[in-house]
Amino acid sequence: MNPLNSPLEVGIRALVLLSETFPRRLDVAQLVYLDHAMLHSGDLDDAPSSLHPDLPVGPGELGMRRRLIEQGLVVLMRAGLADMTATDDGFLYGATEEAASFLNVLEAPYVGLLTERASWLASTYMHEESDVREGMKQITQRWFDRLTADTLHTGEGDAL
Repeated sequence: MNPLNSPLEVGIRALVLLSETFPRRLDVAQLVYLDHAMLHSGDLDDAPSSLHPDLPVGPGELGMRRRLIEQGLVVLMRAGLADMTATDDGFLYGATEEAASFLNVLEAPYVGLLTERASWLASTYMHEESDVREGMKQITQRWFDRLTADTLHTGEGDAL
């Protein structure tokens, strides 16, 4: 089993996010955005430094992340740490009462760093007048700006 981005690792990251936003429930799209922002928080304004390095395939990473988040949620639901509710807006996921206790026994420093960033994201983007997607616009704009600058720098834009 590959420990990096395995369903277990991604499930733990999703559980940290769900616990920090408890009792609010999130859809998969919100979890995808928040997971990315939690790992690459340095791409957001006035945010803590990123936990993971930037990857040149940034935009493609979001597409793969959705499948991984869905697999991680299955692990969490089987363990009784998260549950799913069907609503008119789609499926929403939330942490169960046992989730916080489970996370408290994990001693890895990485989990503490995830929790710090998830707490920052929850307080910054998870209130009524703000939406996590607004923060993701910052990240995608930076990807676009980098791509544009790289294209101009390498001269590849001349063929356009």
